[in-house]
Amino acid sequence: MIVIIDYGISNLKSVKNILEVIGAEVIISNKKEDIEKAERIILPGVGSFDEGIGNLEKLGLIEILRKEVLEKKKPFLGICLGMQLLATKGNEGRENKGLNFIPGEVKRLKLKKEFKVPHVGWDDIIIKKETPLFNGMTKDKNFYFVHSYYFIPESDECIVATCNYDKEFVCAIQKGNIFATQFHPEKSQINGMKFMENFIKWKP
Repeated sequence: MIVIIDYGISNLKSVKNILEVIGAEVIISNKKEDIEKAERIILPGVGSFDEGIGNLEKLGLIEILRKEVLEKKKPFLGICLGMQLLATKGNEGRENKGLNFIPGEVKRLKLKKEFKVPHVGWDDIIIKKETPLFNGMTKDKNFYFVHSYYFIPESDECIVATCNYDKEFVCAIQKGNIFATQFHPEKSQINGMKFMENFIKWKP
């Protein structure tokens, strides 16, 4: 069973829908007992860093995520804000402590005038490290993005893929059983569906 974490800030139904289409058993929940029973955990997210980490704290989800992801090593996927919250700190609104699952910092995109922020739309990704999660993709490896902030990891070792939008930024990271993407696989059609198929089979 896959649990999609409900912390009041996410585009949950579209993530659930794509997983159900590919035949996964999936629920949306923030209950401790469901997260403990989960075989895989997904933390999606659309919104601000400060609200996201604040909601996780209010719901008492940080400790259960540490236990299930860091200690029990369950396969974990962070999507968009769910990737950013893995950082040590974020700077949206004000400086906030993140989950610190993968050391790094989240900053606002600063681009030339002709490049709009937020970065919205389809872009190719550049694979930096081979992973089974990107097996079977189309040649262009095109995914859908919606974001104004981006993750800057402390170590290049976790970088799996980048994207060029005026500047090159990290769009996929991995540390052991933890994988995260800045793009939205649930909105990325063929490549997104294949990515999610790969995630439900992934053995980190």
